[in-house]
Amino acid sequence: MIAFDPGRTGTLMRRLAAEQDRSAFVGYWPVGFPDLSASLEYLRALCGQRDEPGADLVEIGIPYSDPMIDGSTVQRATTQALANGVRTRDVFAAAETVAAAGRAPVVMTYWNLIEQYGVDAFARDLAAAGGQGVITPDLTPDEAAPWLEASEAHGLDRIFLLAPSSTPERIAATLRACRGWVYATAVMGVTGARAQVSQAAPLLVQRIRESAPDALVGVGLGVSTGEQAAAVVEYADAAIVGSALIQRAFDVDVADGLSAVRELASEFARGVGCRPRTSPPGVASTAATAAPERGNR
Repeated sequence: MIAFDPGRTGTLMRRLAAEQDRSAFVGYWPVGFPDLSASLEYLRALCGQRDEPGADLVEIGIPYSDPMIDGSTVQRATTQALANGVRTRDVFAAAETVAAAGRAPVVMTYWNLIEQYGVDAFARDLAAAGGQGVITPDLTPDEAAPWLEASEAHGLDRIFLLAPSSTPERIAATLRACRGWVYATAVMGVTGARAQVSQAAPLLVQRIRESAPDALVGVGLGVSTGEQAAAVVEYADAAIVGSALIQRAFDVDVADGLSAVRELASEFARGVGCRPRTSPPGVASTAATAAPERGNR
């Protein structure tokens, strides 16, 4: 059996299970969409407010010109962000925003962007901004030596992906390299909301736990409703949602985008069993003191 290091984000998932008897909701949003300023407001919205639950971990995507797993909805959003001039360094302001709202920021980025920024410098600056981990969909453990060293030096979790097609050898190598949790893709292909939850995902999670019973596993790609999130966390530690949140912003009037995304995030949070956050009388929650709502642009 493989010993699994829960790191910071996996420890959070274990605490939610022990103290609240529930799994985690991971919400994805690309920095820079619809523009940099508004994206920070959307990230705050994903975090929820005192009377509305939100994402436990916020997955901040860095837009990239040559994505591998981004479906049409995410690509549409990231293309807009790139056209608006978003840069890799903007992810640090996004991480600070999520951390200030009391949630755990993790970053999803293609490896080339980290290499271009500088591997150690990226880990250093993300950790300084409050980041807790990084998801690298196109980096395999056997090619990740520089990232393993940098993430170790700066205390970041490293989250690699496994797919239904992953071999036993690939599962073992990934579990040994991961810290925090494992990203299990529910389907073969790219991101995007789907009508039904994949039947391959439970089997993949079972295979992961046969190798490492203590591994924390988040399932993403295709989760599009609160009911689907509830179904996912019957066998996983977290449900990951991205495209459905972004699509909601596209579907509504510009002025209603922020409130619509906040409402949908609340639905997913309740799907995984989250209850509204409460604060002692006279003490406002961090999220409640965030900047006033401003519409999508």
